[in-house]
Amino acid sequence: MTETSSSSAGGPSTGLGTDQVKLPAGFDLIATDDRLGPVVLQALARIEERLDEAVRSADHLADVTSRHLLQAGGKRVRPLLTVLAGEIGGGVNDAVLEAAAVVELTHLATLYHDDVMDSAPLRRGVATAQTVWGNSVAILTGDLIFARASSMVSDLGQRALKIQADTFERLVLGQLHETVGPRDGQDPLEHYLDVLAGKTGSLIAACGHFGTVLAGAPQDVVEVMVEYGEKVGIAFQLADDVIDVAGEDEVSGKSPGTDLREGVPTLPVLLLRRMAGEGDAEARRAVELLDGDLASDAALAEAVAAVSGHRATDEAWRIARRWADEAIASLAPLPDSVAKRALVAFAHAVVHREA
Repeated sequence: MTETSSSSAGGPSTGLGTDQVKLPAGFDLIATDDRLGPVVLQALARIEERLDEAVRSADHLADVTSRHLLQAGGKRVRPLLTVLAGEIGGGVNDAVLEAAAVVELTHLATLYHDDVMDSAPLRRGVATAQTVWGNSVAILTGDLIFARASSMVSDLGQRALKIQADTFERLVLGQLHETVGPRDGQDPLEHYLDVLAGKTGSLIAACGHFGTVLAGAPQDVVEVMVEYGEKVGIAFQLADDVIDVAGEDEVSGKSPGTDLREGVPTLPVLLLRRMAGEGDAEARRAVELLDGDLASDAALAEAVAAVSGHRATDEAWRIARRWADEAIASLAPLPDSVAKRALVAFAHAVVHREA
């Protein structure tokens, strides 16, 4: 495996140019740094090449279906976090770039499966795979992408294989627990946070794990980045929950109330139901609206207004921001650096997306 220095990120890219790479929201600090900016942009360009190579197939149908969501875009937050973890861990090298592609492929594969389970019509602004080719093709495409990610990680050593296997197990268990719902007597909010830890936190934690381990970081640095990834991942998803009822279309990327209409038990709704059970009359009225027929846009708008105007939504924001604050606090043992400050800025940005 060819090593690349942190200052060059492996030399000139032969494919996607750095001028075509866009950093996700919350990472503006990187672009303004004369040293880290070029390193990160070049790394992301090379990761994009790896992703394109990974989904390429001699089989025409497999090639088309595997490229479907990849070509639709995506923020590439997970690859970027992997690169930053590598930078903090000792320097970005070729193994870190390979792992960054692995986590994005793993995320991509889960989207194919999630869209089948949710019967989602759109993803990233395009028709979902199961809408175009049917459920079976969509599921098998997700499986194929998982296989490609596993093949790539097999070249990174036994420890990397263990990280991927453990992450995959948590992803599956998170989806399983969401599907079957809380156990008898289990608090619904506790159950939901466990689901988020598995479905979202685990893969973002893997970014920190891969990046630091493959950069040769000491164990204490690895543990810091794993904890940060877990907590910022949960904060990100909790904020998405609130934005669904309190945000604008351009912030969330979907129409307000989508989760409400689909009956998804998100954080504001869980808090609202808890408050209704405790005797809050306004919460009971909002729950009645949620449990009614939300097929019409007018009914959905009324439900959205009832939820967003209730103190449960403010409480949901408070909880999401607490997770982000805990993610930031977990970084305290690390020495100051542009990469660390970028991670702090990202954690802050994920819970301040309502404006």
